[in-house]
Amino acid sequence: MPGPNYGHMGDHTETVQVDYDPRRMTYAQLLDLFWESHQPSRQSWSRQYLNAIFFHSEEQRLLASASRAAVAQRIGRAVKTEVAPLRSFTMAEDYHQKHTLKRDQVLRNEMIRIYPNPRDFVNSTAVSRLNGYAGGYGSDEQLAREIDSLGLSAGGMKRLAELVRR
Repeated sequence: MPGPNYGHMGDHTETVQVDYDPRRMTYAQLLDLFWESHQPSRQSWSRQYLNAIFFHSEEQRLLASASRAAVAQRIGRAVKTEVAPLRSFTMAEDYHQKHTLKRDQVLRNEMIRIYPNPRDFVNSTAVSRLNGYAGGYGSDEQLAREIDSLGLSAGGMKRLAELVRR
């Protein structure tokens, strides 16, 4: 039976592509993190919001399939999350990029000052970190370890600390 076609924009799936350093985190560890933050038994309600892991290689396919099977065994019910080959990936439009951060004028302006080119803004690890903090992810301890490396002014640091303490 042929698999679904994930590459057409009329039948697209909104997803996130994760770039990671395999010297710092293995693909298996990345899968573990995925499963911790995902509801594997939830049925997808549309192709646009499909629950899936898209793999780039045979090794990733094998690891993702094995981790899916292990999760099914652990939870004792069917896992609805698909494991499928990545056929293509299209970056979301600018207005979708770092959406949570963009709603905070102080932090958005700080990052646009540092990354005036929209592509640099989207690709910045610092911008991604701030977007996560703005979305309510991260702790005071994490922020204390990295706040000096984010390139923020004193006002930006103060605003970020306020967000994390909420």
